[in-house]
Amino acid sequence: MSALIIWVMGAGLLLINIMLRTRILRLEASLKELRGSQEYLKYLHQQAQATQNNKVAAIKALRKKYPELSLIEANKLWQQLQ
Repeated sequence: MSALIIWVMGAGLLLINIMLRTRILRLEASLKELRGSQEYLKYLHQQAQATQNNKVAAIKALRKKYPELSLIEANKLWQQLQ
């Protein structure tokens, strides 16, 4: 009986986790749409100038200000800047 309770609780927690994760992904996508890539590129350009074109420091600053960006997306923005 206790194993069944543990299994049901685990399944419930898994469903809650999945629902929250999808909600977070939707919120991140809508945030990216609101900001647009031009805002990201503008800030990245400012950081590149401030750090004497240091790629790592500029991308770290970009991701610190805009945490919804992944490392891959930030790297693609850097490539667009170059």
